[in-house]
Amino acid sequence: MLKNYFKIALRNLRKSKTYSFINITGLAVSLAASILLLLWVKDELSFDRFNEKISSLYHLSSKFGDESNPTIWDNTPAPIAVFGKKEVPEIENTCRVTGKWNVTYFEYAGKKITETKNGQADPSFFSMFTYPLVKGNSQHPFTDDHSIVLSETTAKKFFGDEDPMGKLLKADDKKIYRVTGVMKDMPSNSTIQYDIIFDFEQLEREYDTSGYWKSLDANWGNYNYDTYVLLKPKASPAAVGQKLADIHRHNQSGEFTKHLAYLANPLAKMHLYSSDGKQQGMMVVRVFFIVAIIVLLIACINYVNLVTARAMKRSKEISLRKIVGAAKSSLFLQFLSESLLVFLIALVLATGLIYLVMPLYNDISGKNIVFKPWNTDVLAVYGLTLLATLLLAGIYPAITLSSFKPLEAMKGKLSGIGSKGGFRKVLVVVQFSFSIMLIISTIIIAQQLKFIRQKNLGYNKENVFSFGMRNIGDHYDAVKAELLKQPGILGVTESGVDIINSGTSTGDADWDGKTPAQQSFITCQMPVERNFLDVMGIQLKQGSGFSGTPADSSHFILNETAIKVTGIKEPAVGKRFTFHDVKGTIVGVVKDFHYQNMHSQILPMVIFYSKDWRWRMYVKTTAKDAKKALAATESIWKKYNPDYDFDYSFLDTAFSDLYKSDMRVGLLFNCFAMMAILISCLGLFGLVTFTAESKVKEIGLRKVLGAGVPQIVTMLSRDFLLLVIIAACIAFPVAWYGLSSFLQGYAYSTSISWWVFVAAGVITLLIAVITISFKAVQAALANPVKSLRTE
Repeated sequence: MLKNYFKIALRNLRKSKTYSFINITGLAVSLAASILLLLWVKDELSFDRFNEKISSLYHLSSKFGDESNPTIWDNTPAPIAVFGKKEVPEIENTCRVTGKWNVTYFEYAGKKITETKNGQADPSFFSMFTYPLVKGNSQHPFTDDHSIVLSETTAKKFFGDEDPMGKLLKADDKKIYRVTGVMKDMPSNSTIQYDIIFDFEQLEREYDTSGYWKSLDANWGNYNYDTYVLLKPKASPAAVGQKLADIHRHNQSGEFTKHLAYLANPLAKMHLYSSDGKQQGMMVVRVFFIVAIIVLLIACINYVNLVTARAMKRSKEISLRKIVGAAKSSLFLQFLSESLLVFLIALVLATGLIYLVMPLYNDISGKNIVFKPWNTDVLAVYGLTLLATLLLAGIYPAITLSSFKPLEAMKGKLSGIGSKGGFRKVLVVVQFSFSIMLIISTIIIAQQLKFIRQKNLGYNKENVFSFGMRNIGDHYDAVKAELLKQPGILGVTESGVDIINSGTSTGDADWDGKTPAQQSFITCQMPVERNFLDVMGIQLKQGSGFSGTPADSSHFILNETAIKVTGIKEPAVGKRFTFHDVKGTIVGVVKDFHYQNMHSQILPMVIFYSKDWRWRMYVKTTAKDAKKALAATESIWKKYNPDYDFDYSFLDTAFSDLYKSDMRVGLLFNCFAMMAILISCLGLFGLVTFTAESKVKEIGLRKVLGAGVPQIVTMLSRDFLLLVIIAACIAFPVAWYGLSSFLQGYAYSTSISWWVFVAAGVITLLIAVITISFKAVQAALANPVKSLRTE
């Protein structure tokens, strides 16, 4: 019986080639798009979930200030992990993790190998997280503070087929490290990404005890470390955070820590949520999931519309089968088998499409998704899409078509969906509402990305390249003088932070009039050379800046936001200001400039002169002289850093890289939005084709009675265009609400202009007119005599 159902279904597909092509193509493309999107969504949701203890793992963040204006740092002081494990009974274990920035290459057997993805962690790292060791002891991974654990790939790179255990590596920090473990490569969906893990204990052993804090585990003022806690079952993260804050205040009292709180955020949410709970990445995941459903839904609507629209042509077949004894259940199974056959053919085509586009898709999305149809996850996606498609596009038409009354159907009189087609009109409205929303979203997302690229940052990023100085820092003045002699170099300066994305901040500031409520004031800081403002084009609003004298060591420049938040009265220049225990004065106020990405508001900033923080050099050149400037700089680089590659970046490129994720999301969204719109047009073309075929005699009679081509086209397209207008009225408010929520993820965003909605409506109408006109004009130009003979 089942074989017979599929034979009949295949025969019907062959008989109606146009509709079969539209249905199968639409479903195949939509299935491919939906599966690709769902695989992306699944990859995003899978981050860190490979950890066996994921439900009990939390990341600590530090929160300062009151609830009305909190400041949140993603890092903590080192001691909080030690004291938390000892004094908080709900904590089973703790682990501190930080980057190992001072090591970039190793020497072994006479060759140098660069490796920059290095981190330091407590020994508990391998027992708390699921990063399995293939060699070594996960409970005791380090034998001393100069032990290291390598990833399998890194071990292979260093030692080839040799056993790495016990091998010695000399690093560029002039120390010798022994390999005491080899771990599996960290998965691509891990938030933590290192190829070499050093012992955190090394930081404690080499800690400078000459400062205020006498040991690393007593340093409560340096918020430099990622701290993870493993909580016991039924422990309350909020209660743990409160106890940790109390411990901190007990060891470091004062106004600064008065409102300190520790936030314990689940590791499972770390990739998609910010520390303050904002759904940064999760919003994008939800949008892509909705788009996947919309693309699939549009194709299903096409199928339902075309199947039910052609009900008249199949009414006699259905009636005859009922009269000769076919049960309603058998007819239901027959039509369901047709839907299943269409889906299976479309699924095979979709699988082929996915294989073809997967390399390009990975390149655009920045992921490394491996598509294996037999993989459990992929089969689950296939199963869900099969279920969804059959529910949306198979069962309803099957029930409708199998419910015809045979005598009425034989006379061409169909009740319900087969007569006036009201339900089809509703589906067309739904379909084009989605399309219009996607068009509006495409325009707004493109506007936002353009807004980011073109916004005035408050400094000049064009034709400026920068690089970490390393040994040049000790010879900065000589190198600067030598560079300025080179043709094409317009300026040279340096800073202790990266101006593109500076995150270093402090609460160590005081000024006249500071209130008790401002004791937890946090400001970003930027140690610079005297000419930094001039070279970078940062504008002074007040004052003259640094004087070029020794007095500059106690001179400070604040941005507009810092003046506003501190409440320092105008004019600010000349007012007392103490920073890092250096008593000085404010010598300038700069206009606000963007030194972090535009998801965040511009925060208070203190710019100060310092020779001790030298880290990054900035060289200003011109477009035509850039190659010469780079060659001259590299030549000088090799003189002072012969063991290191010259690793530079232009600021405009670094700025673009800061928004690479946003750009990828925008491009992916545009691709799938266009796909959904094209599938909608394909369905509309099918409906117009059917309408033209079903009105062959009417069109012929109208032409005989004198109707011209414009009148015939208007007759065929009027109802469809009206449905598009109704769809626009529904889509506009929904799109406005959704995009307003999306743009809230940016502190600085474009506005949603009225013309975007008008443009989207016009574009949709034009697409619909072009789609409809192609078939409508063809029908209107047909020979009326031939049309009348047809019936």
